[in-house]
Amino acid sequence: MITEDTVLLYEDENHIRSYQALRSTWAEVGKQKQIPTYGYHVRVTLFGVVNVLDGDVFVCSQTCVTPKLFFLFYKKNWGVIQISILMFLPPYSPHLHSIERLWKWMKESVIANRFHKNKNEIQKSIDSFLEGIKDCTEQVLQRIGCLPEMSKC
Repeated sequence: MITEDTVLLYEDENHIRSYQALRSTWAEVGKQKQIPTYGYHVRVTLFGVVNVLDGDVFVCSQTCVTPKLFFLFYKKNWGVIQISILMFLPPYSPHLHSIERLWKWMKESVIANRFHKNKNEIQKSIDSFLEGIKDCTEQVLQRIGCLPEMSKC
């Protein structure tokens, strides 16, 4: 039963890589957009949580992904919350997992048609994205499929 004290979190890990994610984009007629590359790839590993009831998002960088790190991440950030049910969703099921839609939105904003020359630049882009959605909980809820209409923020 959902009460006003209920917190419903969806957690997942993700890797934001410096691979070129080229998408359709506008350009002047006869001029092709140039995306520089540096001959190597770096990545930022993230743990993220979205509360599907209020749109709050929390994301932090990690060195790698392990079950032990996940539980440390959870305990550090939500150790005081009483857990009634911990459910694991099937892998590779974004239609069931709300935070997968947040990762997609982040990748569209952070890596599409851009190239980051190092890990620090990727992290700055991620931080900028997260800062931009911090006060847009209605837009977050709409993007993750919990609200039917999108509000401008």
